[in-house]
Amino acid sequence: MNHTDKEIKRYFRNIFGVRIRHLDPYKIALTHKSVSSNSAFGRINNERLEYLGDAILGAVMADFLYHKYPMEAEGVLTRMRSKLVNRNRLNSLGRKLGLHDMMSIDGHINGGAANGNAFEAVVGAIYLDQGFKKTYNIIVNKIFLTHLDMETVYEEDDDYKSRILIWAQRNKHKLEFVTTSVDDSKESNYKAVAVLDGQPLSEGLGLSIKKAEQAASEKALQLVKDE
Repeated sequence: MNHTDKEIKRYFRNIFGVRIRHLDPYKIALTHKSVSSNSAFGRINNERLEYLGDAILGAVMADFLYHKYPMEAEGVLTRMRSKLVNRNRLNSLGRKLGLHDMMSIDGHINGGAANGNAFEAVVGAIYLDQGFKKTYNIIVNKIFLTHLDMETVYEEDDDYKSRILIWAQRNKHKLEFVTTSVDDSKESNYKAVAVLDGQPLSEGLGLSIKKAEQAASEKALQLVKDE
């Protein structure tokens, strides 16, 4: 659906508290690749902004969590950030923010997965137009603290190994873990490889066998979800 400039400006003002200075990045952020247009610089859609927004979002969440949980170790902060910016979470946030209703997208495309991509693209557009400081405040205060309960996210089940094993059993796959010791650094003593039907699927590092297997399982879960 194509929206007027006035409608786009109203949407970003009401939902994100943004008074748009340069409209073009926002219009591109709302343009799915299924309706790309051609230009002298290539096809125009939100994929480049998605790439930029992903990096900005990761940096904002890393800083926010670092200060919110001053006593937590690096591993805990990394898992928390992963919970906050994983594909399912971003898709859900995109729906709550009404992004699909604002997007230009082919009507035959399943918009569920497009929500998370558009969310990242919008972050990229806001960054280009408003700068990092304002983008930081919008992401934290207008989006995550408004639409998520951080303590609930913090306490969410992160037993990734049990979850991937259940998935494998339900789908009649053979899944096993091959763990070896490594002499890498203080950060890791073990490497675990998740092997699906005889083929390596993912790997993870950790100070213990359990942590290495959890890291490999988290990556494996994301891979099977993406497929």
